[in-house]
Amino acid sequence: MAPLVVILFLVFSIAGITAAPAKESDLDWWQSCVVYQIYPRSFRDSDGDGVGDLKGITEKLDYLVDLGVCAVWMSPIYKSPMVDFGYDISNYTEIDPIFGTMEDFEELRDRAHELGLKVIMDFVVSYTSDQMIWFQKSVRREDGYDDWYLWALGEKNESAPHGYNLPSNWLSAFRGSGWNWNEERQQFYFHTFTKEQPDLNYRDPGVVKAMKDVLRYWVDKGVDGFRVDAVPNMVEDINLHDELISGLVDDPDDYEYLTHIYTQHQPETYDMVQQWREVLDEYKGKDGHTRVMMTENYGPIDKVLQYYGTVERPGANFPFNFYLITNLDKNSRAHDFDRVIDMWLGNLQENNWPDWLLGNHDQHRVASRYGVEMADALNMLSLLLPGTAITYMGEELGMEDTDVSWQDTVDPWGINAGEANYKKYSRDPERTPFQWDDTTNAGFSSSNKTWLPVNSNYKTVNVETEKQATRSHYHVYKQLIELRKTRTIQRGSTYTLALTDNVFAFTRVLDSSDPVVVVINLGDVSETVNLSSLGSLPDALNVYASSIHSDYRPGVIVDTRALGLHPKEALVLTAS
Repeated sequence: MAPLVVILFLVFSIAGITAAPAKESDLDWWQSCVVYQIYPRSFRDSDGDGVGDLKGITEKLDYLVDLGVCAVWMSPIYKSPMVDFGYDISNYTEIDPIFGTMEDFEELRDRAHELGLKVIMDFVVSYTSDQMIWFQKSVRREDGYDDWYLWALGEKNESAPHGYNLPSNWLSAFRGSGWNWNEERQQFYFHTFTKEQPDLNYRDPGVVKAMKDVLRYWVDKGVDGFRVDAVPNMVEDINLHDELISGLVDDPDDYEYLTHIYTQHQPETYDMVQQWREVLDEYKGKDGHTRVMMTENYGPIDKVLQYYGTVERPGANFPFNFYLITNLDKNSRAHDFDRVIDMWLGNLQENNWPDWLLGNHDQHRVASRYGVEMADALNMLSLLLPGTAITYMGEELGMEDTDVSWQDTVDPWGINAGEANYKKYSRDPERTPFQWDDTTNAGFSSSNKTWLPVNSNYKTVNVETEKQATRSHYHVYKQLIELRKTRTIQRGSTYTLALTDNVFAFTRVLDSSDPVVVVINLGDVSETVNLSSLGSLPDALNVYASSIHSDYRPGVIVDTRALGLHPKEALVLTAS
């Protein structure tokens, strides 16, 4: 059992996670929400060019309403040379023509709000494109832009390229040195990602003001929040100290070769996140509407939790909880799940709100990482554990990674790794087009060629087929969304337990007469378990939802003292 979880919910009576009765209105919109991430290039192509666009998203907003999610988070749609497919931004206040126009965005925003959906934008903060006017002015040292990016020279060395050693041993996440020489300025600039993505320097007040102005521009445009990209990499050590060798890999060009204590999670980064929260809260002070801030932050839990800020000076509404991705896999057992969930919930403070996510555009799909037979079980975790849930498009269908050939690979991370190693690094497999139906290109596009290939399983794994099926991942997902609306899920206490080595379970309880129990067999053999160790449960419970390969059907009554589970089977049980 995870005892800290029980303690947590007793302590959290102020924050809103408690076994005591509470009005649903006590929760802000983002706390009861399921945020649905759309990778715009791959959601829906409205004009037949093989690439998804804003009009395509607008066309499909009714699907999201029917699914039951309440907010749409879109990966970047800003003006970009597309070296890193939109994350290399050349203008923060323009829409890239590949996605459409500002009028298309405004139409999407208006339609989403009409349907009751919130709109969340990506806020890419650590770097820009080298085509950004800021960088070009910084190269020329114009108009106070001199220090807007991280420029430096190493020791003078006539035998070194350009006559100087590299300023430090810092690496790019996309392989090799993170320092690139600029001939015009006669200095190196640092780039965490591609050389076309120079890192901003947040020690310059001009950068701080400019990025706050970007926030204000989009809030004034009517967006409801931001997912802040690559937050840990925003600020680097001012003295450019070399990083230590990690011992994790032998390849000196691999990002994991070094420990990133000087290029991640710097104190100034946390302060900047808090400053952005102040900007967003200014707007809330005027109209009472929360603009949510979600931060992307891989790292050790002690570093990640600091992005919440403090009661006196809050930061993110929540930093992303990636531990279901980074700390668990298909070989994990029940005690591993118990430990990881408790690690997150048990370390939260009174002012911290939890969140859960299974994947995104940078991680292999959950159905591929854990096995497609576990897709429903993982959705039960993310949607029924306490807090905000984030769904990456296709997780509701059990979409899997697509096998993308070297010839079709477009992700710079994969390309930089070379043909022999690209599959280890490429993010293309999880970014392939969304599967709407069994027609050409899975209904994504009328083009002869899509920007990435469609998964060959689209004939059976798609929205329309799963809607029409008697049982499908789609139907299970919708059942779970409906259960999230109950006060038990929104406000109930949580108790987690490894019943056996392979069977993991948790309860959500608000009223002892109406518990919700989730039971998952992670193993490859059938097991029979007694649920009485989860607390005072009735001897019989009702099957509310079951994984699609389960023999149990919704409405069946089961014996909680002797519950049989097939391999990889998952159930949600309720009292009624």
